[in-house]
Amino acid sequence: MNRRHLILCLATATPLAGADWQAPKPAEKVAPQAFQVPDGLEVTVWASTPDLFNPTNLDIDAAGRIWVAEGVNYRRHNGRRPGGDRIAVLQDTDGDGKADSSHTFVQEKGLVAPLGVAVFDNVVVVSQPPDLIVYTDVNRDLKFDPATDKREVLLTGFNARNHDHSLHSVTGGPDGKWYFNNGNCGAIFTDKSGKTFTCYGDYRGGGGDWFVPSHSELGKVSDDGFKWTSGFSARMNPDGTAVEIIGHGYRNSYEHAVNSFGELFQNDNDDPPACRNSYVLEFGSAGYFTRGGKSYRTVKRPGQDHGRAHWRQDDPGTFDVGDIYGGGSPTGVVFYENGALGKDAAGTFLSCEAGRNVIFSYQPEVQGAAYKMERKNWMNSNLDGKFVGSDFVGGGRAKGNEEGTTDPKLFRPSDVAVGADGAIYVTDWFDPRVGGHADLDDSCSGTIYRIAPKGFKPVNPKIDLATVEGAIAALRSPAPNVRWTGFDALRKKGAEALPAVTALLGDPDPWIAARGIWLLPYLGAGGTAKCEELLKSDKASTRLVAFRALKRAGKDVYSIAQTLAKDPSPALRRDAALAMRGLPADKAAPVLIEVAKGWDGKDKNYLEAIGLGAENQEPAVWNAMRDALSPGDPLTWNDQFAKLTWRLWPTTAIDALKKRASANSLTKEQRDFAVESISFIDDPAAPDALFALISEDSPSKPEAMRWLFTRGTGDWAKFDLNKKLKETGIYDPSKVELTEVIMPGKPASTKFGEQDVMKLKGDAARGKTLAARCTMCHHVNDLGPHYGPDLRGWVSRQGEQMAIRAIIDPSADIAHGFEGTAIELKDGKWIDGLVISDGNPLVITATGGLTQMVPKNRIKSRQHMNRSLMLNADQLGLSAQDVADLVEWLKGY
Repeated sequence: MNRRHLILCLATATPLAGADWQAPKPAEKVAPQAFQVPDGLEVTVWASTPDLFNPTNLDIDAAGRIWVAEGVNYRRHNGRRPGGDRIAVLQDTDGDGKADSSHTFVQEKGLVAPLGVAVFDNVVVVSQPPDLIVYTDVNRDLKFDPATDKREVLLTGFNARNHDHSLHSVTGGPDGKWYFNNGNCGAIFTDKSGKTFTCYGDYRGGGGDWFVPSHSELGKVSDDGFKWTSGFSARMNPDGTAVEIIGHGYRNSYEHAVNSFGELFQNDNDDPPACRNSYVLEFGSAGYFTRGGKSYRTVKRPGQDHGRAHWRQDDPGTFDVGDIYGGGSPTGVVFYENGALGKDAAGTFLSCEAGRNVIFSYQPEVQGAAYKMERKNWMNSNLDGKFVGSDFVGGGRAKGNEEGTTDPKLFRPSDVAVGADGAIYVTDWFDPRVGGHADLDDSCSGTIYRIAPKGFKPVNPKIDLATVEGAIAALRSPAPNVRWTGFDALRKKGAEALPAVTALLGDPDPWIAARGIWLLPYLGAGGTAKCEELLKSDKASTRLVAFRALKRAGKDVYSIAQTLAKDPSPALRRDAALAMRGLPADKAAPVLIEVAKGWDGKDKNYLEAIGLGAENQEPAVWNAMRDALSPGDPLTWNDQFAKLTWRLWPTTAIDALKKRASANSLTKEQRDFAVESISFIDDPAAPDALFALISEDSPSKPEAMRWLFTRGTGDWAKFDLNKKLKETGIYDPSKVELTEVIMPGKPASTKFGEQDVMKLKGDAARGKTLAARCTMCHHVNDLGPHYGPDLRGWVSRQGEQMAIRAIIDPSADIAHGFEGTAIELKDGKWIDGLVISDGNPLVITATGGLTQMVPKNRIKSRQHMNRSLMLNADQLGLSAQDVADLVEWLKGY
C-alpha cells in the first residue's frame, strides 16, 4: 500500500465512536510478508489504524471481539488526546478474518496510557494507576454508560500513572483467582479484606505521577506477616478480597501468564543486558532488589557476570533465573495450550520483545523444581539481527525505507493473546523508538496481526454460561479469560456440575483435563473426594494440580504435604515445602526436613522453596534440621547442609559458622562460604561475629572485612556499624580521599559525520588495536572495567550505522541504565560518573573505571548529566578511518 492510499484511507475512515482526536500523520504498518513465523502459519492484518491507536494491551472475549487499551497520551504526549485515552472494541462481524467495526467502550480523562485491559464476560478490568478499575457493562451494549453501568475502583495505591513500570494487566487463573502484577514503581494498597500490602523498592524515577511513598517504607512488614519488595505479582478473589503476593523483586515484568497447571511465567526488563523469561517460584524473589529493598548494584560481587549479578543468582533468597537473553524491552506474554495451532504447539509460552522486533517462544520443560526454557524466534521481522531504536543499543531511531514501504524494525509488539477461535493475535505499537519512556511515531499507528494456519477460517463457539454444557464449552476455550468465565459459572453451580467436570478429567488433552481438577473442591463432598483421589495418580502433573486445587480452595492440606514431602517428583516436594509457609515451626519443620532429604544439593529453586516455607521461622526450623539430619560438628558438615544453612540464614547458626570460618582444616572456599553465610543473617549478632573474626586475625579476615563493608554500608546500615567500621579501618569517612573527575563538555560540532565513515572501508586488524582505547570504559577482550555497556555483539545487534553514530556522538542517545550523575562536593570539587549505590557512602564509578565511595555528608548537590559519560570520537583522538576500522573489528566481536 503506498502512502497516498494510506492518506485516503485515513481521510475516508468512519470516525470512531467517542473519538475526539485524529493523528496528524497518516498511519503506517509493517507488511505481513515481512514476518517470519513457524511453517504452516501465516500472518494477516486483522485491524489497523484508524480502528485503534498505540495499543498497550489487548484481550479477546468469547465472541472474538478484541478489546484494546490505548496510549495516545503516552509520556511527553500527555494531553495529545484531550478527552483521555480509551478502551476500544474491535469486531469482525462477517467472519472474514478482518475487523470491520470499531468503537469506544470507555474514554476518560483519567485514563493515561493504561497498561492493562481484561474482559470477563461483561466485566472489564482496566489497570490505570493508582487504580485497578472494574467496569460492569450491565446492559451488555459494549459501551460504558455511567447512567446504567457500574464503575468501581477495586484496589488503589499503585505507583505510577503514565509510567511503564507500574500496574499491568489482570489475567484469570485456572483456580478462579485474578492475577495481576506491578513494576518496580512500588505500591501500598489495601485489599477488600482489610489487609494492607507494602511493596518497597528504592526506585523512584522515570517521570509519571506518583501516589504513595512506597520507596520510603524500608523494611515494613505487610499485614500478611511478610516483607515484600517492589516489582511484584499478586492473586486475589475477583471481589478484591484475599490478596496474596506470589512473587516480587522484579524490575518491570510487563505481564505474566498462568497456565492450567497453575504455573506462572513472565518476562522481566533489565539494566542492559539482562532481560529474562522465567518461571516464577511461588512467593519467591526474582532478585532485582535485595531483602532490604536495595538495588542489585549495591551487592555486585567482584568480577561477577552482569546477568547473575542483576538477578542476584549467587545470593540466597532468589529463584532460578530462567533464560537471560540480553538487552531488550519485553512486553506482553501468553501461554498457548489449545487452539488452531495444533498439538505440537500446546504448552508454548509466547513473549513479546519490542526492542528486538520479535516474539519469543518457549516450551518449558520440567527440570527438578524449575523449568528448562529454550528460546526460539516465533514471530520475527528482524531477520538480520541488527537492532535499532532500543535502549540496549543506544536508543536512536529506526528509519523508514523508500517511499511506500516501511522498515520491519518498526514492529514493536506490545501484547499477544490467544483468541476464542484458537488463533494468535498480536498488537503492534509501531515506533522508531522503544524504551527510555519515549515514542516518536506521531501517527500513533497500531496494528493487530493474526497468526493462524494458512487458509484459516475463524469460528468463535457460541457460549451460554447459564447452562452446564455452555460453561464446559467456555472452560475448554483457548482464550484464558474466557476459560475463567467457564470456571466461575461451574463453581457457582456446585454439585450440579460434578458429572460434567468429572467427564472432563478424562479428556485426552492434558491441559483441558487439568482445568477440571481445579473445580473439584468447589463441587461438594463428592468433588473434594475425587480431587483427593487424584493425589494417587501416576502422573506427577495430575498430583500437583490436585494438591494445588485443594490448597487454593482453602482445604487443610497439611497431612497431604507430609506425604508429598517424600514424593518422587521434586516439583511435588517443592510445593509441599511452600505449603509450610506461615505455619509455626513445630508443624513446618518436620515437612521441610523430609523435603530437605530429597535435595540434590544443586537445584536452586528446590533450596529456595525450603527457605520460603521456613520464612519468619528460620532459626527454629534450622535447629530442627540440625537435630534431625545430624550433620555433626560444624567442621564436618557436608556441603549440602552448609548450603541449607546459607539459605536459612539462622541466627542460631552464627557460632557454628564462625567456627567454620576460623578453621584452617577447611578449604578457603569453605571458610569464605561460612563468612558469606553469616553476612546474610539479618541480626546484630552477625556483624559482631565478623568483627570478631577480624580481631582474632582469623584466616577469613580479608573476606570478613569485604562483607562487613558491603553490608555495613548496605542492608546492615540500620545496625549503625560506622564506629566499628572506622575503628577497624574498614571504612572511615573522614579519611576517604576523593579524586575530582570532570567529564569534558560535549563539543559544539564534530570533525566528521557518520556518512563520512560509511564511505570508508574498515580494517578489522587495525580496529582490534584501536579497541585498546575502549578499555578505558568497556570490558573488551578480558581487559577494562564493566563501566560502559558490553560491546560484545554490539554492532551485530544495532547495525553498523548506529554504531558509528554512537562513537561519533554518544550523547545523541544514552543507553538506559548508563545515565550520568554530577556530584558536587562541599569542598567545591565535582565527580561525574555512574552511581552504583545510592547509600551512605554513595558509590560512583567514573571514566576509566575509577570507583569512589563518597560519604553523604560531603555531598553538596547532585544533578543529572545532559551528556554521555563516553567521550566522542574527537575527544578520543579517532579519525573517520579509525572509526571505520574499529566498527569493522567490532562486527565480529
